[in-house]
Amino acid sequence: MAHIQLKNVSKTFGNHTALTGLNLDIADGEFFVLLGETGAGKTTTLRMIAGLEKPSEGQVFIDGVDVADWGAAERDVALVLQQYSLYPRYTVRENLEFPLKPKIRRIEPDEIKARVDRVARTLRIEHLLDRKTDRLSGGEMQRVSIGRAIVRKPRVFLMDEPLSALDAKLREALRTELKNIQMNLGQTFLFVTHDQVEAMSMGDKVGVLNHGRIVQTGTPYEIYNNPRDTYVASFVGSPPMNLIDGKLVNGRAVMAPLNFELPFAGGAKTSGATDGRPLVFGIRPEDVYLESGAPVEARVHDVENHGVEKILTLRVGDAMLRATVPARTDVEIEQPVRFAWDPDKVVLFDKASGISLRHAG
Repeated sequence: MAHIQLKNVSKTFGNHTALTGLNLDIADGEFFVLLGETGAGKTTTLRMIAGLEKPSEGQVFIDGVDVADWGAAERDVALVLQQYSLYPRYTVRENLEFPLKPKIRRIEPDEIKARVDRVARTLRIEHLLDRKTDRLSGGEMQRVSIGRAIVRKPRVFLMDEPLSALDAKLREALRTELKNIQMNLGQTFLFVTHDQVEAMSMGDKVGVLNHGRIVQTGTPYEIYNNPRDTYVASFVGSPPMNLIDGKLVNGRAVMAPLNFELPFAGGAKTSGATDGRPLVFGIRPEDVYLESGAPVEARVHDVENHGVEKILTLRVGDAMLRATVPARTDVEIEQPVRFAWDPDKVVLFDKASGISLRHAG
């Protein structure tokens, strides 16, 4: 078990700055997800904790101890990567035993067998134990590589996009399984992904990384409902939050490109939302609804059918916004509709900085 802290960590490779002033605090036994686009610095952060990279500046602590001079082996962390690091000529059992057999460990054969059997049961791979790993499917191989990490009982699990090479159905199954394993083991997990569905469904806490900086850390609920800036708002959520330029005038939201207006009196409580200040209005698609007699007319630009619901793209002049509506809603492309929003769910962002007025201080 381990508590991990990164304090003011920066990392440069030649002229490229991968991380800048990164502060991260991962509680003991927490499932922490680092979410960011490709190139945001997620893998570099992971490698820094694993001891495979040294920070250019700043400190890495594991359980309050600065581990700057510790090698990867001394840190006792397990790394699970996107590519399965398995020995193809070994059976699954031999692959799972391998981390328990170095000279320095001296683990008794009975204990090795017990650990391997327990892990195989947990990951539901008992029936594969005698099979060579080059005969396994992608999902089976990934289970074995996760098993190799668990069998060691490390202090920390570091996982770098371990599910991204799998198909959607398997990814979903393994997401649930990994979360259950983490809860049963009570271990500290740092899971890196660019997939926000993965982040939101698995993480106790999520850190959003953008260009080598952490822009927001919080529970999935906080990050979804109270994004710190327009980057987080547009990155987290599927479909993403609608972001529309405009300003407040006498308790009404006036949208700049078209001058369409929506009522806002008594809406989201914010400080500094003075009349006339350039703002960006953020509203989730599920908080936009169609209603005859609603204040704004739009045309249906696109309809995506998702089974339980439809995601509509609405066009008002040149502006586009999305609305999530029940599947039974009967609409056609180019049909005129009227819509409104839930003013209590609107998030206001400063146009110049992109920062939410709730977070600006």
